[in-house]
Amino acid sequence: MYVWQFKSAAGGIENNLYLPAAGVAKPHITEDQILVEVYSAALNPADYKAPELGLIARGMIPSPSTPGMDFCGKVCEIGRKAAPYRVGEMVFGMYGGPLGHGSLEMLATVPTGLKVDHMAGVAVTGLTAYQSIQPYVKEGDKIFINGGSGGTGIFGIQIAKALGCHVTTACSSTNIELCKSLGADEIIDYKSMDLVETLKKKGQVFSLVVDNVGIPLNLYGQCHHFVVHHGHYSQVGAETGISSALQHVGNMLLPAFLGGGRRKYQFVLLKPNHDQLVQLGKWIDGGNVLVMIDSVWEYEDVPRAFEKLKTQRAKGKIVVHVKKDILKE
Repeated sequence: MYVWQFKSAAGGIENNLYLPAAGVAKPHITEDQILVEVYSAALNPADYKAPELGLIARGMIPSPSTPGMDFCGKVCEIGRKAAPYRVGEMVFGMYGGPLGHGSLEMLATVPTGLKVDHMAGVAVTGLTAYQSIQPYVKEGDKIFINGGSGGTGIFGIQIAKALGCHVTTACSSTNIELCKSLGADEIIDYKSMDLVETLKKKGQVFSLVVDNVGIPLNLYGQCHHFVVHHGHYSQVGAETGISSALQHVGNMLLPAFLGGGRRKYQFVLLKPNHDQLVQLGKWIDGGNVLVMIDSVWEYEDVPRAFEKLKTQRAKGKIVVHVKKDILKE
């Protein structure tokens, strides 16, 4: 197979990617697996953040390794126990990547008529947003999403609205119109306002906070001022660095009387879920959720696509064409 690989991410994964001259061997599937010919893939921050952990990554990631989790493609082989999929069917989902393994729970059928490039960018950020919101809200609840214009935030705003919630989100002034177009009811420009103080002034009105950013570091510690007593705080994103890591460990472990937060706290770890992927597909098919694409790259330009991802300025998914002439399929 034609595949990008890396043996080290020192100095940036984009500077270490290479194409093996002889390619790599086609994998053999077990009786409960399927083999998918990938048409389009999408990049996520985890695709470079995990490998760039340095010494920590060496014990978790094989060498050589292939980056990427999100995909959309066609089933080309199917194991005896891998029903209900069939050869030739278009599917979307995620692969566990260097830290995990393939699973049928990570797949769903592409609804008829939806575009390959769009469905390639759904699984990781779509499932993460879904799992950070759906278990903790009911119709009519108010939620706050910190970082509404990022990959997970874009899905989060739309999923929350599809679930019948009132959404307040924070973003920079340049992304206010984007968040409005996604359905956000209220927007806070975090660059011109003190985010925590602005939220405090609203009182205890939110049933859920979804933090896709990780800053300000005191957002969880102060959230009892604006989250109802039975409310939750979902931590999705976090800044790198020792101070941020210690803060989030404290959020999880410290009781309130030792300086910890006073609302239920969960760090969201993505779990494969077929039924949730199916629901996302239905929402996309029905127009309730739109997949935002920042840019599309050809396979030979994967290092440049990673460079764009690492600028943290993408508005939507960064998609890579893996199969040539996919629009002719």
